[in-house]
Order: sequence, then structure tokens, then C-alpha cells
Amino acid sequence: QEGKHGVEGSATLFYMVHCGKALYNNLLWKNWSAGALSKMVIVGNSFKGMEERLLSRILERDYSYIAKVLKGTEEVALPTHPRYLDTFNDTSIHWFPLHKLKELSPEVWDFVEEPTYQDCDDLEIIRKEDGTDGHSPAAAES
Repeated sequence: QEGKHGVEGSATLFYMVHCGKALYNNLLWKNWSAGALSKMVIVGNSFKGMEERLLSRILERDYSYIAKVLKGTEEVALPTHPRYLDTFNDTSIHWFPLHKLKELSPEVWDFVEEPTYQDCDDLEIIRKEDGTDGHSPAAAES
């Protein structure tokens, strides 16, 4: 499902160490509401690190849900181990406090188009090729 998992109203922990940016972006898209995001905790690659390493225009174009939620995210880096500096060195715990999400501008929540990654040069996921149109049932219904 390329990261498109909903929290279904329950508090949910997503363990996504070493996943590509598109998987995080898809997960955020699938749960794009203050209520759903506030029930999520993600252990995975640092969103701050993504923001620092990518040009802002690329982050906003290719990974717009990550870009839009940055100001509504709390992030704490996990400690690094001196023996394994090149492994798990960018791992953080992310959560989305409801009060911070409510401070985001209302326009942030208006755009809920499913990500397509057509112009993305560094796509880090293998797209499912099953003959479907690629839209989730939830997006088709809205």
C-alpha cells in the first residue's frame, strides 16, 4: 500500500526506520486531519533532517505533506551509538500534538490530493503496478 495506512481512530505507532520520504508523505496524506495525526507516533527518519537536506521547492513539490506538517510536529532524535554512527544516525520519534496542529493555517488542511511523485527524481519506493488507477478508496469517495 506504499505507506497508505490509516490510524482508524486508534493511537498508532509507526516504526519506519530507513524508509523513503514518499512512504512518510503517503502516511501523512492518508491521515490528513488534526484528529488522525494527533493519534500517530512515528519512529523513523528525521523530518528536520529531510527539511535540512532538501531544497524547499523540492520538499514542497514532491513531499508536500511532510512540508506542511513540519510546524505541527514534535521531534526528538534518538541517541546515536558511537560504534554505529552511520546506521540509525538520523532516527527520531515524531508526534503531532493537537494544539500545534490546530495552530496551522486552515488552508493547510484544504489540499488533500493523493501524492503522485511524477516529477520526483529520487523516489525511494517501488510503485505497485496492478492495473488500478492508484487512488485510495477514501480519496475516491471524497
